Amino acid sequence: MTAHAHEYPVHVADEDIDFMGHVNNAVYLKWVQAAVMDYWERVAPPEAVAQHLWVALKHEITYRRPTFLEDGIVAEVIAEKAQGARTFFSTMFKRGEEIVAEVSSVWCCLDAATQRPARLAKDVIARFVAEPGTARG
Repeated sequence: MTAHAHEYPVHVADEDIDFMGHVNNAVYLKWVQAAVMDYWERVAPPEAVAQHLWVALKHEITYRRPTFLEDGIVAEVIAEKAQGARTFFSTMFKRGEEIVAEVSSVWCCLDAATQRPARLAKDVIARFVAEPGTARG
């Protein structure tokens, strides 16, 4: 993990399990949102958290293995880059060392007061976006 990676433990709840006995695919979107927001709230200064909102623009999910009720899942989140008001995140869901799903997502930062797209200050971006060459492969 790089200095900019964030681990977020995921709780698999009874209602996450579908008719096939494993976590429903749609649940991963809920988990991605929770993990990315937790990452932002932990690394950004409190004033930046208060001044900005995030909305998801795009998610691409690759499901590798099914996840079950008793599984201990951890989301590993990295903000790969910021471009204008958009930030590109990579989230890997792991059961131990095994990757069960990978998510690439694009989020738009909004000014909380106007709800219009907003660029983050460079010092804020530097707190959570991976430096070139440091993202995991």
